[in-house]
Amino acid sequence: MNSVRCEDVATHAEFRHLSTLRDIAVDLRYAGVDNFVGRDLYGTLDCAWLHHLAATGLENASKLLSQAAPGHRLLVLDALRPHRVQIELWDYLEGTDLRQYVADPALGSIHSFGMALDVTLLGPDGRELDMGTGYDEMRELSHPRLDAHHLATGELTPRQHRHRELLREVLVGSGFQGIDNEWWHFDMLERRHVRQTFTRVD
Repeated sequence: MNSVRCEDVATHAEFRHLSTLRDIAVDLRYAGVDNFVGRDLYGTLDCAWLHHLAATGLENASKLLSQAAPGHRLLVLDALRPHRVQIELWDYLEGTDLRQYVADPALGSIHSFGMALDVTLLGPDGRELDMGTGYDEMRELSHPRLDAHHLATGELTPRQHRHRELLREVLVGSGFQGIDNEWWHFDMLERRHVRQTFTRVD
């Protein structure tokens, strides 16, 4: 498997910086303390990158969003996540039943290839839309596969469900795939193919 250090990503032709994408807001939660670990995991590392295929997909999603819901914007919460940080997240959850929310570093997170992103929506007022749970809230109410059930029980409101549907609509319509247990996470291309073919960032 090919790999490159995060410090060298800027010189690697496969990756594109998020600052080059129009109408995309960025607030990388692992670059601060507002995350489930409660500390800055990125430090001096610049992790505002995606593989150029995922970056193009994100641009397309932004265009779809501007058509479907004028005034709204996509907010990227995490993009490129170095393998060394993935190990930290995995180790932090050791001994808990929450590791379903973090890819096993032995396999490799698709984030570490710049082919996954965590994302939500901003309304016209610039505030995050209510998705029913917060980012990285590790409980069943965050699971898209259970949306219909939570909508039926009232745990998820019709408005919150519409917000999730809008996010999925524009991301899936741009080539991404959602996952069962995190409404905020989207992969570009199939995971096994990415792990076998793309460059991992360490």
